[in-house]
Amino acid sequence: MRFTPSVKTVKSSRSKIFLLITLILGYSLLSAQQLHGQENQESLNPGYVEVFEVSGLLDDVLASALENSIIDAQNNGANALILQMNSKQAVISNQRLVALGQAFLDSSIPIEVWIGPSGSTAQGKVAQLALLSDSLGVSIGSSIGKTGENVFSSMELNSSYQEKIKILRSSTLQWNEAIEANLVQCDRVEIDELGKTLTEKEQLARCANPTLGDFLVNRDSFVSEVIQTDDGPRLSPLTKTKINRLNLVDQLMHTVASPPITYLLLVSGLALLLFEFFSIGVGIAGVIGAISVALSAYGLTILPFRPWALLLIIFSMLAFAIDIQTVVPRVWTLIGQIMFTIGTIFLYHEVNVEMSWIPMSVGIIGVLVLMARGMPIMIRGRFATTQIDRQ
Repeated sequence: MRFTPSVKTVKSSRSKIFLLITLILGYSLLSAQQLHGQENQESLNPGYVEVFEVSGLLDDVLASALENSIIDAQNNGANALILQMNSKQAVISNQRLVALGQAFLDSSIPIEVWIGPSGSTAQGKVAQLALLSDSLGVSIGSSIGKTGENVFSSMELNSSYQEKIKILRSSTLQWNEAIEANLVQCDRVEIDELGKTLTEKEQLARCANPTLGDFLVNRDSFVSEVIQTDDGPRLSPLTKTKINRLNLVDQLMHTVASPPITYLLLVSGLALLLFEFFSIGVGIAGVIGAISVALSAYGLTILPFRPWALLLIIFSMLAFAIDIQTVVPRVWTLIGQIMFTIGTIFLYHEVNVEMSWIPMSVGIIGVLVLMARGMPIMIRGRFATTQIDRQ
């Protein structure tokens, strides 16, 4: 017996098939929209980069903060760690510097160095560390060089690094010379992202990265888009930037350990203690002097100094004290000033750690005026006050 489906049954089957096809197409469209949405979300969320400033001498405080920045940038999922560098020397041990260099090489994210702003420099062991970065930028007016002997000779580094160290061992290259020596990674382009034709000078300036923003937008880790404005098209950054700085205590200790600050704290502290010695009772001068000497002692534990030069500065104060008691500056004031001047000039001995003439002049002239004029006047006033009280 042959079964013949009714019209009602056929319509019901067609409806079910149509509904099934509709559900499949709807699910496919929904999945495609979700996937497209995820892609858009990823394109609209291009991550962030962390920026850490390496300024002043690379001491233990700054080295610890730099190590923590590398770890935090990796753990937080940053696209890259950007180091804004302006440092003449490292005053940490070679062993710790090698460990810091190994952290550069082992980093799971790019570590990129920008020597800037204009007038900045990277020299000595700091320059060697900068050459270990994934990319290097030098701003207009900045320089790099005088690396000295290779601290990282025990590490397995490519021939390119060895060649750069050889070039910079005893010389300093300005920003344009560094670009010509291929120390700066830069692909010269005749037309930029905005469609502008660049001159030869503009191409060189583009490689120089005059600002941190210019350096960032040229990194692979940094995403930007072209937007239209009333002044024409311009680049708008999509990648966010997080600035890391030393905390207040670390910044204080880092500042204290700079050569001129340590020297001025030492000189002012010794002078205040000498003033307190010839004063009646214990006053604010003695407290401030003791704190200043203590802070300078911390700085001297970080900085490379000549012990005999430090002793000359201390003994000069004793020589000044002999004449201060007589109220009239005489031969001991002259001897003390000569000792103090020699100690000041030769206090620091390592290259790029020595002081400029400005803090040295302030210290030498200030002590001369204080010991030759200020202290005798103070002593005369003290003795005169004592005699009046007795009468």
